[in-house]
Amino acid sequence: MTFKPTYKLFGDSAILIEWPSQINELILCDILYFKNEIEKNIQLKDCIVGYNSILLVYDFLIEDLASKIESLHDLYQNKEMLGEIKNSHWKIPVCYDATFGVDLEYISKELKRSIKEIINLHAEAIYTVYFIGFLPGFLYLGGLNEQIIIPRKGTPRLNVVKGAVAIGGNQTGVYPNESPGGWNIIGNSPISFFDVQKEHPCFASPGDEITFESVSLEEYQQIKDQVENNSYQIQQVK
Repeated sequence: MTFKPTYKLFGDSAILIEWPSQINELILCDILYFKNEIEKNIQLKDCIVGYNSILLVYDFLIEDLASKIESLHDLYQNKEMLGEIKNSHWKIPVCYDATFGVDLEYISKELKRSIKEIINLHAEAIYTVYFIGFLPGFLYLGGLNEQIIIPRKGTPRLNVVKGAVAIGGNQTGVYPNESPGGWNIIGNSPISFFDVQKEHPCFASPGDEITFESVSLEEYQQIKDQVENNSYQIQQVK
């Protein structure tokens, strides 16, 4: 499927390419194919993927915007869409115990579903990583079961703990570090989602898949100890 992305200057040295404003796997695939083509043909300072966009950051001031856009348009029209985009499928442990799932009771009342059902619906889905932000390592995941969609909180919390697994609208994600946040918290993951000491600080990339695996409080603590000892390996689904 071919879309008609738009191009516009973003600051003095970047171009923002945008697709229709939707959380859509066809759009994500189109973005990733185009990103691959761009990185093969253009020298960039950075190339950042969003839900429906790519931000191209050059290491110089853009003076001839029309020429740059024309080149990008031609590149898009001739991009290769053969073969599968290389991605990984990660299995992420989550403890949904009430100790961590501080909003589970509220969600249960709002959606008129049992807490067990909410947990099962959340854990049985396969999610797609659309992009990474607003914090380093925060994975914006599509694929949430529509039966547990719930709006973000009207008043965000000033402090959400590291590892909090939460639902915000039709998205789910994990807070990689302590921060303010307005999503509904349903559990906690003991693993590290962003580590500046590693060659690749965030293990996941746009296009990857995520599965959440429910673990007990005891298993959670065991994994957390392994993470702190640098002996835990995030599981990949083959």
